[in-house]
Parts: sequence; structure tokens; C-alpha cells
Amino acid sequence: MPQDPMDFEWSYWVEWGRERILWLLAGHLLVSQMSRLLVEKYKPWCLMVYGMAACWLLLGIKGFAVILLHAAISFAVAQFQLSLLTWLCSLILLATLRIPAVEETKRRWYDTENEYYLLLFTVSVRCLFCTSFCLEYCWHAPAQKSSHSFPWMLAYVFYYPTFHNGPLVNFDEFSKQMRRQEAFSVKTNLIIFIVGIIRIFFWWCLAELMIHLMYIHALYSSALPLESASYWALGGLALAQVLFFYVKYLVLYGVPGLLLRMDGLKPPALPCCVSLMHSFTKMWRLVIALLIYHFTYRYIYVPMGGSQSSLLGTLLSTAFTFAFVSYWHGGQSYLWYWGALNWLGVIVENGTKRILSISLIQDFI
Repeated sequence: MPQDPMDFEWSYWVEWGRERILWLLAGHLLVSQMSRLLVEKYKPWCLMVYGMAACWLLLGIKGFAVILLHAAISFAVAQFQLSLLTWLCSLILLATLRIPAVEETKRRWYDTENEYYLLLFTVSVRCLFCTSFCLEYCWHAPAQKSSHSFPWMLAYVFYYPTFHNGPLVNFDEFSKQMRRQEAFSVKTNLIIFIVGIIRIFFWWCLAELMIHLMYIHALYSSALPLESASYWALGGLALAQVLFFYVKYLVLYGVPGLLLRMDGLKPPALPCCVSLMHSFTKMWRLVIALLIYHFTYRYIYVPMGGSQSSLLGTLLSTAFTFAFVSYWHGGQSYLWYWGALNWLGVIVENGTKRILSISLIQDFI
């Protein structure tokens, strides 16, 4: 039975995974386990060299040079130790990805659109990693700068399991865990690997079944069946869409998450099942924006005051968070509408909670 081809993200990453990425991840796993067994002290540098080689192999010398240039520029700007300047640099670097002349130049480097998109996705995610490193660099005291050197930035930026599509691990967490030396147990790691592979295979089979049997995305791409459907049917389609989104990211983030555990690191939590969600805020935090939530929370929401500031401060913190998410995803008009609606949903829910927490309203209830 033919599959629904309209979910670009799933088809794209499955195709790349089968062709090259899974083999490169297997190579990373081999290098990681050998370095943990033989040269634990030099594990970060072994993995850095492997990540650079994998980047060069997959994206070519020009793609490798673009990522290295982004890291070098970000690190140079971070030397001023001004968070605002670091943010300005990050936004400018992201903006260069959407300059038509630059896009055309990069397209000419590759034979296919898929190869160009791989560079685009990778550089977009690397921008988040560069920003995380540079902000942590700005916030730490001079005595701690040795743990924020340029080689450590490269080890972080070129860490291969999270290289193309995330998930994002903030630099401080990555650095602390990578420096930590633990007793290495082949048996324990083998059990983790086997259990992880079984779970990911089950999720992958479930996603493939949904793609081959449900045709959710094909229905969404045509106005006619949507116009003729009842409200109950539209609600069912919406639920099926987010359920597939949930299963898809169990696979896409489950694979790098397993490799992170094999490397002795703690991966970000996988998305929660949407059927268990009753809070819009939790839905956004635990399902929709899994890649970028911890990043925006630590580097945008909290520094701007977050929930600890005034009502206006909370509104602005949340607005800037959603604005960055929309901009990072591409900045198209529909993304700004999406961000505004998400912002409105979070504000309405939190506002209602504040009203219901008033003692007079509590007594009335």
C-alpha cells in the first residue's frame, strides 16, 4: 500500500537515515564506546573529530566551512561578554540563511535540493548550539572560562547525535556530563542499547502504519474533504495529526537520545503523549516545542523576568519567546500567526489560573 507522501519532515529524515545518517550514527557509537573503554579522558575530543569528519563527509568542505565560520564568528563576538551583542550576532547569522543570493549560492554547491536542505536544517540547529555556548560564556566568571574554550565549543557544536536535527542540550549540561568520568560497563550499555532499539523500532513501525493507513496529511492538503467534513471529523483529524506528530518525534529524538545515554549523557525528555495533556501550556512545553523549549526558557524567558516579573513583564517574556520560535522556524507569515495564537493560548490559560487562585473566587467555587 502506498504511503502518504505529504509529511515532508518524516519522509525527508527517513530517507536520509536509510542512506547515510544511521550509518554515521553507528560510527559515532563505535567511536564513543571505544573511547569510553580505552581513553575516557579524551572522549570529548575523539567525538569532536568524528563529528567534524561526519560533517565533512555529508555536507562537503563548503558546508563544513559554513558551520565552522558560524562557530568562529559567534565565539569572537562572545569575547565582549555582552549577552545582547551575542543575541544580535545569532539573529544576524540566522538572517543570512534567508538571503536569496546566499541561498542560491549554497544550492549550487549540491546536486539535489535534499542536500541543500540538509545544510539549511543543520546550520539552523547549530545556531542554537552556538548561541547556548556563547551566552553561557558571557554569564560565567573569568575563573570558569577555561571550561568555555573554543575547543570545547567545537566539541559541543560538532557532537554528532544532535548534529542535524537536535534535540538541544544546553552547553553547561553537556560540558558537566561530558567531563564526568564514570565506571564503564559493557553489559549495562548493551542492555540500554537493546531495550532502546526495541522501543524505537516499535515507534517507527507505528509511525509507518499511520503514514500508510491514515493519510492525515493528504487530507489536510486538500480543501474539498475538509469543507465537507463534520466538526467531529475535523476534531478527529486534528487529534490524529498531533498524535502522529508525537509518534514521529519519539523516533526522531529517540535515536539521538539513545546515543546520548550510550555516551553517558542525560538526554532531554521525549515528548509526552498528547492524549494525556489537558493544559495548553504543558502541551506546548512537553510536545509541540520540544527541541527549542529548554533553550527559550533558559536564554529568553528567565533572563527577561518570566513569571517572577510583573504582569507586563510576563507578557513580554512570553511574547519574545514565541517571536524567537517563529523567527527560528523561518519567519514566514503563517509562523507569526502560529506564534501569536500559541502566545494567546498560554496567556489566556495562565490568566484564568491567576483569576481562579484569588481567595474570593476560591470561596465562591
